[in-house]
Amino acid sequence: MKRIIYLPLLVSLFSIVSSFSQKTNYAALLIPSDLKENANAVIRDNSVVITLDDVDEMIVHKTKVITILNKLGNRYATTYEGYDDNTKITELSTVIYDAFGNQIKKYKERDFIDVSAVDGGTLYSDSRVKYLEYTPVSYPYTIVFESEYKTSSTGYLPNWYPINGYFVSIEKSSYVLKNPLKIKFNKKEKNFKGYTIENSNTDYELHVILKNQPAVEYEENSVSSNDILPKLMVVPQNFQTDNVPGSYSNWKELGVWMNDSILFGKSDLGEATKLKVLSLVEGVEDPIEKAKIVYAFMQSKTRYISVQVGIGGIQPIAANEVDRVSYGDCKGLTNYTKALLDVVGVQSNYVHVEANRDDKVSFDTNFASLAQGNHVILNIPNKGNDIWLECTSQTIPFGFLGDFTDDRNVLVMTPEGGVIKRTPAYKNETNLQELKGKIQLEKNGSLTASLNRVSKGIQYDDKSFYENLSKEELTKKYKSNVWSYNNNLEIDALDLLNDKENVVFKEDLKVSIKNYASVNEQEYLFRVNVFNRNSFIPKRYRSRKLPLKISRGYKDVDQYEIKIPEGYVLGVLPPEKVISSKFGTYKVTFTKVDDTVFKYYKTMMIKEGVYAKEDYKTYRSFRRSIAKYENLRIALTLK
Repeated sequence: MKRIIYLPLLVSLFSIVSSFSQKTNYAALLIPSDLKENANAVIRDNSVVITLDDVDEMIVHKTKVITILNKLGNRYATTYEGYDDNTKITELSTVIYDAFGNQIKKYKERDFIDVSAVDGGTLYSDSRVKYLEYTPVSYPYTIVFESEYKTSSTGYLPNWYPINGYFVSIEKSSYVLKNPLKIKFNKKEKNFKGYTIENSNTDYELHVILKNQPAVEYEENSVSSNDILPKLMVVPQNFQTDNVPGSYSNWKELGVWMNDSILFGKSDLGEATKLKVLSLVEGVEDPIEKAKIVYAFMQSKTRYISVQVGIGGIQPIAANEVDRVSYGDCKGLTNYTKALLDVVGVQSNYVHVEANRDDKVSFDTNFASLAQGNHVILNIPNKGNDIWLECTSQTIPFGFLGDFTDDRNVLVMTPEGGVIKRTPAYKNETNLQELKGKIQLEKNGSLTASLNRVSKGIQYDDKSFYENLSKEELTKKYKSNVWSYNNNLEIDALDLLNDKENVVFKEDLKVSIKNYASVNEQEYLFRVNVFNRNSFIPKRYRSRKLPLKISRGYKDVDQYEIKIPEGYVLGVLPPEKVISSKFGTYKVTFTKVDDTVFKYYKTMMIKEGVYAKEDYKTYRSFRRSIAKYENLRIALTLK
């Protein structure tokens, strides 16, 4: 059958789009095809215009036009603005257009939802967010979001992120800094190389723009977007934030300002609280033991409330206020802990850190900026072996950070000023899981097992929350997540021990699995690795573009003693298997105990590191070989 194209209708359709685009330019059909490739969304225009009228007066105007191509692009359709006593929203609107550029919704500031930026408590009642919820009815659609706010806090000039992430392309993204009083500022360009970024900067003003940037495709096991996407940071040398004037040009000066202007006067506590903590440490001389007692007191007394990043100011709530209400954000709880330690004579330092479980983002050692960091922790000097405290958790062990803030450069406010230090790293074999089990295979193909699993390092961090789960939740966790590859698995008994003193998590379980083995008249066939099967195989890329990154190393040790069913014969066991590469090692050995019992011993260590993109194929082959052997089966025969 011949395909008939009604040319007049097609011409008419494009004429409508073209005519409309002359007015608004929002029709999705007008987006260049190369910008749609690998894209879930297209930034049509993302402009930030900052007018720095004085050290205590700044206006920020934002215009964001984004076309969402599919459901996955909705994550980029953010329409919100924060405000507080120092910041007033002067403009806020959103307009929604369909695929052809026809307006379908229009929202004014009064239509935005106004909520507290805090998830509980009243200490931060002035910190609020106005946001809009929109549920799309079809794709593509376009959002035009405009906002403007006026603020007296100039310590945080918005950074420029021209590329919002992976799978989003850019028609135009621009950043303008107007500076009529010629206030001196410092700037840092990061990852600009390789991108066509134009600028017409002067000594006192900035104008940078990125146009027609295709989407950057995400690749698994690659370096962070923070290491490859462009970013511009700008810091005025003289500023005001939270009604406090300031000036700095390096990290040391920033730390001095933090101590003298922000933290000073925030550590006062009532006499009753002082007497309480002094009585708790009575007779204790070791400062670290005192710190442990104080930390436990803080954890038992307080709770954490979340405040949206960038909202709530830089100043912590005074320690006596946190003591009174027994809650706070990371700033308030850390400052409170510091004040308690001061009472018992233990020195500690307030710390800014960029907290992120998925990405270890370090402070730039050569560029001081208040905008770096989204979290606060505490540092205790300890003769070169510093102790670090996470003060927002009521359950985390003393001196343990976990993957939220480990192994990255942070800013420590020492009495002498700001110092960049690195938090402890949990690497490779430090993240250890040891699993020991006794397994009884039954004639009908089922099995029963007694297991003991011990976890340390980040593997401790991954499991310590188990103790807070109900029995039903915990059983579901084991069946649906931990051992999801074992059908018909039941948890018959379990006992957990969270050894916070040694940062070790222990699990003792009795487990049964029905119909685990395949049984017929000739043989009894079963997979030998019952309880720690690692079947991960990295995704295949025909043309890898980004470096390989193994973000977290670890070591697993598995030891099973397996008893075969009565009436069966154990044949020749498999030989030792060793798979080695620069990415790690994998080793499995079998030992025959007697005619009815054999032992299975496996060690697997994966090494953290960044490798050339050319190594990805070798890494994939390494993991594929491991995954294949993890499915090894052993056959038993009847006597």
